[in-house]
Amino acid sequence: MVNAIDAPKPAKHSPLHREWSEYYQAVQGRPPRETLLFALDEFDRELDSNSRKFAVDLGCGDGRDTVEIVRRGWQVLAVDGSEKAIDRLTQRPDIDRDRLTTQVQKFDSLILPDAVDLLNASFCLQFCPQDEFPALWKKLVACLRSGGRFSGQLFGDRDSWTQYSNLNFHTREAIDLLFADFSLEYFEEEEHPGKTALDEDKHWHIFQIVARKRS
Repeated sequence: MVNAIDAPKPAKHSPLHREWSEYYQAVQGRPPRETLLFALDEFDRELDSNSRKFAVDLGCGDGRDTVEIVRRGWQVLAVDGSEKAIDRLTQRPDIDRDRLTTQVQKFDSLILPDAVDLLNASFCLQFCPQDEFPALWKKLVACLRSGGRFSGQLFGDRDSWTQYSNLNFHTREAIDLLFADFSLEYFEEEEHPGKTALDEDKHWHIFQIVARKRS
């Protein structure tokens, strides 16, 4: 395990102020995240093809995960704070628009529907400021029905981006408290030096999570 003090120098600019069009170009064509695929496979084992399936893809970007959720026969509300991201998503030739609804919303004004089966939040929740995160998390938990799933990532307290005060980070103990009302079905804690999608040096500390909400 590499200590954060030995980590490579982080990005020169706050991740919140990057040029997102460059990011979307860098990740174009990448497959859906493993956490999402795990959650969808779990639902496939539980539900028949005629079951109602409704997902929210939070921080959807240009649709890397959204396309897969729709392909599996789900209705999807795709949410992102960037109009450019939503434009890229809706222009994709591989998306069934009849199963897709989109919204441009930022975390501080987020409104979510009730009785969501799957809340997917891939590498986006860290962009909520630490002091605003408890209110956001309460909304996310409340929108999920009993038996619904969360899939996504949260950043750990040894991540090199902790220098940025407008992001949020969590200890392992804090993660346990956040998911007190869930059963963890997939959980991996990663810590290693690496690169961002834009080839910036970064020390990663990430919790990869799929969790099922208990009744």
